Amino acid sequence: MAFAPAVAWAQTTTEEVVHSVWIATCAGLVLMMQPGFALLESGFCRAKNAVNVIMKNFTDCAIASLAYWAVGFGLMFGVSWNGVVGISEFFPGGQGTSLVNVLYQTFFAATAATIISGAVAERIRFVPYLIGSGLMVCVIYPLYGAWVWGGTAENPGWLRAMGFLDTAGGSAVHVIGGFTALGALVVLGPRLGRFSRTGEVREIPGHNLPLAALGAFLLWVGWLGFNGGAADADFKDLGIIVLNTHLGAAAGIVGAMLTLGIHRRPLLMSAVLNGALGGLVAITAGAKYMDPGFAVLTSLIGGAIAVVGPAVLQRMKIDDVVDAVSVHGFCGLWGTIATGLFARDHLFDPSRIGVQTLGALVAAAWAFGMGWLVYKLLHLTIGVRASTEHEQRGLDYTEHYEIGYGEFMAARTHRDLGGEA
Repeated sequence: MAFAPAVAWAQTTTEEVVHSVWIATCAGLVLMMQPGFALLESGFCRAKNAVNVIMKNFTDCAIASLAYWAVGFGLMFGVSWNGVVGISEFFPGGQGTSLVNVLYQTFFAATAATIISGAVAERIRFVPYLIGSGLMVCVIYPLYGAWVWGGTAENPGWLRAMGFLDTAGGSAVHVIGGFTALGALVVLGPRLGRFSRTGEVREIPGHNLPLAALGAFLLWVGWLGFNGGAADADFKDLGIIVLNTHLGAAAGIVGAMLTLGIHRRPLLMSAVLNGALGGLVAITAGAKYMDPGFAVLTSLIGGAIAVVGPAVLQRMKIDDVVDAVSVHGFCGLWGTIATGLFARDHLFDPSRIGVQTLGALVAAAWAFGMGWLVYKLLHLTIGVRASTEHEQRGLDYTEHYEIGYGEFMAARTHRDLGGEA
C-alpha cells in the first residue's frame, strides 16, 4: 500500500501500464462501494431519513475526495518526517500513470469517512457532518495511514518500520472509521426513544431491508477491488488476496448464522448482512498474508463479532443505527490482530502478534480520541445534534426540504390529521 509519489515518469514499461490499469479498475470497484454503503444505510434507517442518508453518502464522497487530494494524500504518502507525517505531495497533479494511486487512495479515504455516516444517522445535522468528514480525511485517517503505509523502505512510517502488516486497511480504514464513529456517538447520544428510562432497548426497524441487502451485495463485489488493488506489481499475490476476500464474506455469513443459532435468536437478515461485512472487514488486514484456511477462521469469528458487538454497545446505551462500530471497528481490531496470529510462515509468532496488537490498539485509541474531540468541538461551536422537532419530523424534510417516499409520507400525514388514506 506504500505507493510511489505522483510524479511524471519519463518512460513506463508494459508491466507498469498493466498494473496502473488494474489499480484504476480497482478504484472503480471501490467507488462502487459508496452506493453500497448508501443503500445499506438508507435501508436500515426509517423512511423519513432516507434522503438525508443518501445525501450524506453522496456529498461526503465529494468533500472527502477534494480534501484528501489537497491535504490528506500528502500527509499520508509524502516524504516522511520522522516516521510520523508526510511533508510533500500536496495537491498532486501533472502527468504520469502513478496518479492512479492517488485516485485509488482517494476512494479509500472516502470509505473511511462514510463509515461514520450510518452510525450517526437519523439525528446529526448535515453541515456539521460534512465538516467532520473533511477533518476525518485531512487529519485522522491520513496521519494513522502515514504510520502504517507512509514513507519509503529507507524512511518508513513508525509502525511500518516495526513490521506492521495491513493489506488494504483493516486497521487504517476500518478500525479508524469505526472508532471515530464511536467517538461521535458518545457525543451525539442515542436517537429519541431508543432506550427507555429503565435502560430497556427499543427496536427502531429499518424501512427497507431488501434495499439494504442490495447495498451489501455491492459492497461484497467492491471489496474485491478494495483488497485486490493491494496486490504487488507482479500480481503473484493477487489470487490469494481476492480468494481470501471472497471466502471472508462467505465465512462471515456462516459465522453470523451460527452465532444467532447458538443464542437461539431468529436468523435475522439484517444480522446476516452485517456478518458478511464483518467477515470482509476481518480479512482486509490479512488478505495477502494468510492462507485460505486461516482466512476462513478469521472471518468466521468476524461474523460472530458482528452479531455480538451490537448487544455490548446497547448495554452501554450507545445507539449505532447500522452497527458500524461493531462491523468496522471491532471486526477490524480482530482482523488486524489475527494477521499476527495467522501470518504465513510466521504462525503464532509472539513478536509479530505484539506488533499487530500494538498497531490495532493505537488505531482504536487515536480514532476514538480524535473522533470524540472533533465532534465535541463541533457540538460546542455550531452544534451537531438535530433538534427534537426535526428528529421527530425526519431529516429528509427538515434538512433538505425533500422526502424520499412522497406518496407514502403524504398519505401518512393525511391519516394523522384524521382523513382517510
